[in-house]
Amino acid sequence: METLAAIYPPLSLWHCRVCGLAYEESPWGLDDQTPDFTFCECCGAEFGYHDYSPAGARRHRERWLKDGASWFYPNLKPADWQPERQLEYIPERYR
Repeated sequence: METLAAIYPPLSLWHCRVCGLAYEESPWGLDDQTPDFTFCECCGAEFGYHDYSPAGARRHRERWLKDGASWFYPNLKPADWQPERQLEYIPERYR
């Protein structure tokens, strides 16, 4: 059985608080306290707004999943994307 890391190797230590997508740099800044208000390319969460609190991240995730978990920027969606696996990378506090 393949490991989660083999399928979705983390690019860094930062993952979207809503959908678990890995990012090379934190949109919350080096201090993890200064959001840049850009959007997650997968779930469309605005960093610093939709994911400001664990409850906000959960609300956005619920809405995103209910609406079919479409990619915000569909041209960036990997052909072999597995949303269930990606969701496993959501930081514990935001699950």
